[in-house]
Amino acid sequence: MTIPQSSLIVSCQAPVESPLHNPKMIAAMAKAAINQGAKGVRIDTPDHVAQVRQELPDSLIIGLWKRIYPGYEVYITPCFADAVKIAEAGANIIAIDATIRERPQGETVTYLINRIHQELGLLVMADVDTIESAIAAEKAGADFVGTTLYGYTKITENLSPPGYGLLQEMVKKLQVPVICEGGISTPQEAKKALEYGAYSVVVGTAITGIDLKVKAFNSVFLN
Repeated sequence: MTIPQSSLIVSCQAPVESPLHNPKMIAAMAKAAINQGAKGVRIDTPDHVAQVRQELPDSLIIGLWKRIYPGYEVYITPCFADAVKIAEAGANIIAIDATIRERPQGETVTYLINRIHQELGLLVMADVDTIESAIAAEKAGADFVGTTLYGYTKITENLSPPGYGLLQEMVKKLQVPVICEGGISTPQEAKKALEYGAYSVVVGTAITGIDLKVKAFNSVFLN
């Protein structure tokens, strides 16, 4: 199963301290998204992926595992062992951090993608922050490259998503499908991403980020 072109993928995640950070809750979000026409969902952690797969046996799941390895900044499916757990839980596609940063256990992006392809038989979505990491991810064998980490790494922390400029450059220079993810807050912004050449669009907080949305609204009343 692959990502359909010109499709909406909904990222169904919640902060670990939130009551929504629960497999049943995440699965409910995912089911609601699919019921309303989303063509797939992006899910974090093996237990959440497994629950979503149980609830949505035929739907596209882009799976990942956010894990902190002391001494390393990479946290989206950092190692092959993490990818294995996500695959076993039922993901169709594995999302990985494909930025040009040191990875735990001496693994590289190329090593990780090759093993996911060869041993797990799954496609890979490479989350990047710059055109350099995007080009490197394509060379490493990524099947999709996303703007996911634009604005979330040290070298891009002064930039704010959505990274339309990066998106356009990636579309121009890459041969693999480019996914726009990060900072898309309205349907109009999603449409603009498609107009700029995005193969498909991932939307998270604007749809499923109840905790962050309430916090933002409540700040008005606290001032």
